[in-house]
Amino acid sequence: MSSIEPPNSHVRFRVIFACMMMAILLYLDRFCISFAEVFIKDELGLSDKQIAIILGSFFASYALCQVPSGWLSDRFGARTMLTIYILLWSLFTAMTGFVSGFVMLLIFRLGFVVGQAGAYPTSANIVSKWMPLSARGFASSLVAVGGRLGGALAPILTAFLIVLFVPISQSSELQPGDLMQPHQFAVKFTENLEKKQEFETKIYDHLSPESKTYLKATTVDEDPEKGTAVEADFLVNLNSILQKDTLYDPSDFEDLKLNQQAEQLLNVNPGEINVEQRSRLNRLLFEARYYTEVRKVQGQGWRPVMVVYGVFGIVIAGFFWWSIRDYPRKHPGCSKRELEIIEFGRLEADKDHSKEIGGIPLKAIVKNWSLWMLSLSQFCTNIGWLFLVTWLPRFLDETYQVPLKMRGTMVTVALAVGWFGTLSGGRATDWLMQRISLRWSRVLPIVISRFTAMGAYIALCLFDVSPWGAVALFSVVAFSTDFGSPAMWAFNQDIGGKHVGSVLGWGNMWGNLGAAIAPSLMIFMIVKDDHMIGEDEHNWSMAFITCAIAFLIAGLASLCVDTSQTLFVEETPEGELNAS
Repeated sequence: MSSIEPPNSHVRFRVIFACMMMAILLYLDRFCISFAEVFIKDELGLSDKQIAIILGSFFASYALCQVPSGWLSDRFGARTMLTIYILLWSLFTAMTGFVSGFVMLLIFRLGFVVGQAGAYPTSANIVSKWMPLSARGFASSLVAVGGRLGGALAPILTAFLIVLFVPISQSSELQPGDLMQPHQFAVKFTENLEKKQEFETKIYDHLSPESKTYLKATTVDEDPEKGTAVEADFLVNLNSILQKDTLYDPSDFEDLKLNQQAEQLLNVNPGEINVEQRSRLNRLLFEARYYTEVRKVQGQGWRPVMVVYGVFGIVIAGFFWWSIRDYPRKHPGCSKRELEIIEFGRLEADKDHSKEIGGIPLKAIVKNWSLWMLSLSQFCTNIGWLFLVTWLPRFLDETYQVPLKMRGTMVTVALAVGWFGTLSGGRATDWLMQRISLRWSRVLPIVISRFTAMGAYIALCLFDVSPWGAVALFSVVAFSTDFGSPAMWAFNQDIGGKHVGSVLGWGNMWGNLGAAIAPSLMIFMIVKDDHMIGEDEHNWSMAFITCAIAFLIAGLASLCVDTSQTLFVEETPEGELNAS
């Protein structure tokens, strides 16, 4: 290494970029399974209840792992632990591609959670060490936006890769077992045939007498034997029809969601479509008509996708290890001038990294009133925010009858506005810190944004707005929720000292517990006597009032937050640390 030190360096920006890349991977791997869920369910033969357990196990286990994983980063160093966390969740993501049943999938999913739980607490630790007090808000917002970007990329990239791994050149023929529910298929097919649907009529007209007999017998037999020679002959007959004939009639599919590849193939000139394309198109149309009864041809692509994401995680882990050091003073590329910028305004105790921390400072955390108030704010915030990613599509459908494609666009617009809230919230926090007290530079962005979100939900109750008017109000909720997040991170970094990971993990734990109960709470508000009430009677106003109350409590709790209530951890005479 050269003995001539550069007059200035910008290592801290590379460090934050590495954290942002980690956050993109974090949410990419977290949400890809939600998109691949339908294929996993089909191939492994899982029930809806089992899928609910797999997806629902995330929040509770994620919440419980927050504090321990944050403490491990405080104790053994953010560089080492976050590299291990990335490798761990990437390993379990890749291993998901080799599961053979429900138990194995659940075990791998829980292992995945253990790795992911430490990501944000450790990132907060890194930001607190590498960024000056006046830039913590914006740096935290960049990491948070990375997560939002990964969440947005997950469905798009996963869909692209699944299609990539199951090219049109690969056979689209139905194989034995692809009719997962033969009886239900036969009943539904016969009902559509009686309604003179053109899709079923064309298929039936080309069936052999033996296949017609099989179809009729299966409508009666509620538990037909799969894999029989008769079923095999029926599939051979059906495959020949799906290969040769054009079966699409717009009126048969106007209420159904078509696969993106099917929509692309429908745009191919009929005179130019080849046999493989026609076979794939008809298979996808067949799946759309019998969504729960027929295994998806593209389902074969979800396993290699998981492996690809796992390998990509190893690359990110390597980049992270190369970019990061636990402290700026340990990084060979960090100049004295950059070190002065980073440490400006810090207490001498914050600059002393020679002493190791002891156990989890649970006693100190529990005794800190400000942390309890911020935790309550995070708990209630997630209750109000989760409506956007759980119930918003159904609300737009049932209240305004918004078409499927437009519905997806509206939800995406509302959530995307949140990204700007995150970035502007980080800037606002840093701007306020230079003009008012440290405490109020953290408190005001949280309090004002919670009350603004509350106002948006109240407006949804009071006014009869258009569909896009509703989207605008939901966008206010998304913007407001994310606007306060950087201030929350900055507060944890301000008071945590050497225990930032544990402190932020504590707040994240309560936030995720709020997210865990939110779906059940919303169902309780719009469900009557354990059955969904009539479409015109859905009590969406009660759901909005619940969300408004949640944000009101979050705002009031945030008023009690005080950065002067730093985490006080005593040092014992033996040199060990004792939380008090």
